[in-house]
Amino acid sequence: MIRVTRLWLMLSAAFFAAILPLHAALSSERGALLGMVCSAAYAEQMEGLKAITTQGVMGEAEEALWALLVVEAFEGRALRCGDTSAFVEGGTGLVSAVTLEPVAAETAGELSSPSVNLRLRAVSASAVGLLTLLTEQDPAARLDALKVIERRREVVTPELLAAVIAREPDADVKAAVTALYASLLLYNAEPQKRIEAIQAISETASQRNLSVLSEALSAETDQTVAAAAKSAIAEMERTLAFGKLLSVIYSGMSYASILLLAALGLAIIFGLMGVINLAQGELIMIGAYSAWIVQEVVRTAAPGLLDYYLFLAIPVSFAISAMIGIAMEALIIRRLYTRPLMTLLATWAISLLLINTVRVVFGSQNLEFYQPAYVSGGVLILGDFIMTMNRLFAIVIAIVSFVAVLLLLQYTNFGLNIRAVTQNREMAGAAGIDTRKTDWLTFGLGSGLAGLAGLALSPLYNVNPNMGANFIVDSFMVVVLGGVGSLLGAVLASLGIGQINVVIEPLYGAVAAKVLVLLLIIGFIQWRPEGMFAPKGRR
Repeated sequence: MIRVTRLWLMLSAAFFAAILPLHAALSSERGALLGMVCSAAYAEQMEGLKAITTQGVMGEAEEALWALLVVEAFEGRALRCGDTSAFVEGGTGLVSAVTLEPVAAETAGELSSPSVNLRLRAVSASAVGLLTLLTEQDPAARLDALKVIERRREVVTPELLAAVIAREPDADVKAAVTALYASLLLYNAEPQKRIEAIQAISETASQRNLSVLSEALSAETDQTVAAAAKSAIAEMERTLAFGKLLSVIYSGMSYASILLLAALGLAIIFGLMGVINLAQGELIMIGAYSAWIVQEVVRTAAPGLLDYYLFLAIPVSFAISAMIGIAMEALIIRRLYTRPLMTLLATWAISLLLINTVRVVFGSQNLEFYQPAYVSGGVLILGDFIMTMNRLFAIVIAIVSFVAVLLLLQYTNFGLNIRAVTQNREMAGAAGIDTRKTDWLTFGLGSGLAGLAGLALSPLYNVNPNMGANFIVDSFMVVVLGGVGSLLGAVLASLGIGQINVVIEPLYGAVAAKVLVLLLIIGFIQWRPEGMFAPKGRR
């Protein structure tokens, strides 16, 4: 036992004998660097900050944390310089800037703060961003730090970025750092290095990378490198143009999906009963407010389910809007079927009643919606085209709703009754179909679809009492253009109107887009009065 203890003591003594000189050397090196930062000479301070950053990036994880602490203390004016050492002042007192161990204030001696000017602040900000790439655990925070050093490159070199890339575990962050690394190599003295940088940058087609290559090309003197840059720029421009086209189509589809949900209900109601429902836009608003109510109930009663409130709100938005539509039909509209102009005035009055009721109950301000992960952010598809999740959610809701309505009309008794009453109400009644029940159920279906449109709108647009007015006119134009009662016509018309609005609005404004759409529809109706698909049967 005595021999084992003696052997352990000998090994321990040998270990500490080897490690203490290394620790002393490291402390001496840190002290020298801190001495440069505490210098009165501006150039020496800058070199000291750069040297500390280099040591942090090239060293172990402990060195990176130490360097970040020192640079942040310098930037935040928490670094204190003594005659022989430096300290960091924090909420708990002084710590040694070399060993990071607590130090009594009375033993530190007389301290002063190093001078900090705008140039040194820029250097320290760049250093903090670079060191954060090595010390921060959250990939999103590392991407934020990368944005900082893209603007502040005072301490950034290809060698340091190469060290960061070698230790970066996240693929997205590594790709972003690699792009910055390649942009630095664009100004390397070796032409082959510049060509490799051009190839690396052109692999990710974006407007920012295109600007980087264009700027490098303007200063390039080597013909071979310039030719490679021109070829890469041309390829990126083609990719960006195609990505922009996809972005326009995608935006148009998301707008068309909302129009389709609103117009499906209008097409069914107008096709069956000939009622022009000017309150359809307010039913969209009711659907959005119903989704907000579900959100608040879930937030209070079951906060763990808050991420799924949009799915829980689907039946609620549909049911509340459908019940309001059924009440409208049963109390007012059923008495006005023989007077179509009166239904126009009545539904307009109902729309005003709904708007002001919601304004009194909820106020006129925009509602704040929680955005779950599945309707937040997006996926980069091509070039600068990002497929945003909130728009995709609206498109999926519209597609599922359209398929459900199609199946309902084609393969259920209720759908058969709707088609029969639409084609010939008197004959359908004579055949035993309850036309009265069919009317109010159909009005409820059309109103419920408008409620789903409001649900799909909630992650996309401002939700307030007046939101429905922005969609009612376009929805009616979809019905007229597609053909009264035609679901296929509603789909094609909503896609056309949605795409035209998205293309024209950024160029000439929203009003010009609406006017152009209206003129195109007037011209089309002059040529084909019954719309794309003429209604079957007779009234």
